[in-house]
Amino acid sequence: MRIHDTLPALACLIPTLSLAAPPPAFSDTFVGYRYSSHFSDPGKHKDVAKHIAQFTHVSSYTLGQQFINLDVFKSDHNDPRKDSSSGATEVYLTYRNQLQHGRIFDAPLAFGPIKDVAMTLGFDWNTKDNAFQSRKRMLLAGPTLKLAVPVGFVDVSLFYAREWNHCGLDVCDLPGNHSRLLFDPFYQLNVTWGVPFALGPVPLKFQGFYSLNGKKGDDYRNNPTADEQLMRTSLMLDVGQMSGLGKNVLWIGPGYEYWRNKFGNRRGDGIDVDALSFNLEWHL
Repeated sequence: MRIHDTLPALACLIPTLSLAAPPPAFSDTFVGYRYSSHFSDPGKHKDVAKHIAQFTHVSSYTLGQQFINLDVFKSDHNDPRKDSSSGATEVYLTYRNQLQHGRIFDAPLAFGPIKDVAMTLGFDWNTKDNAFQSRKRMLLAGPTLKLAVPVGFVDVSLFYAREWNHCGLDVCDLPGNHSRLLFDPFYQLNVTWGVPFALGPVPLKFQGFYSLNGKKGDDYRNNPTADEQLMRTSLMLDVGQMSGLGKNVLWIGPGYEYWRNKFGNRRGDGIDVDALSFNLEWHL
């Protein structure tokens, strides 16, 4: 499937569009915390414990909506900083901007189970101070279908992506290998969701994302990469609402990370992750 094949198909459905009103404006910002002792990274023989501080903002604007997320990971000694026995630190920034039909033209591009269509542009940026010294730079673009769910949201996107990265290992400096690499273009199928619901008097939300990255050519040592899957999801309890702090202020709940062929690696230790986590969000 290719992005340029998707847009003409959507255009053919224009005669059947709904003329519903554009979505209301919104904004949400929170600081969060996650922890698990069962993470892993390629080349690691043991599980890695990580404390993760998070800042997230999502809001609408005239042309659509934007999302920014900053994660700061602090590993334990099983993932040490370069030339040190203390844990490494990673900073990972994600930004997405949806140019949404319903906001640009004051009427959603709605058909069947789709309530609107957007074009999403974005980037990922990271840096990490372990021996590998990752410096990921990724650009992506593609269409997003916004599903018509009763509450919350479900977005399905197909992105065209390019990634630049860096390998600080000595083996990457050997003749024929690469310490800096521009990977081949690849596709990313991405699903994000946030669905609030209640079990009797208990306010909850089920949220997360799933990404399937296609193969992106050869890696730093000229080995072919593999399809990569990543899912992070959580079931959160609105503790603030139940304790009198207010609705959508403090959320706490369990999370789960599923990662296969991490970073596109085909073989080796630490490339598959199954990690239960503790999650907390404080909405500002």
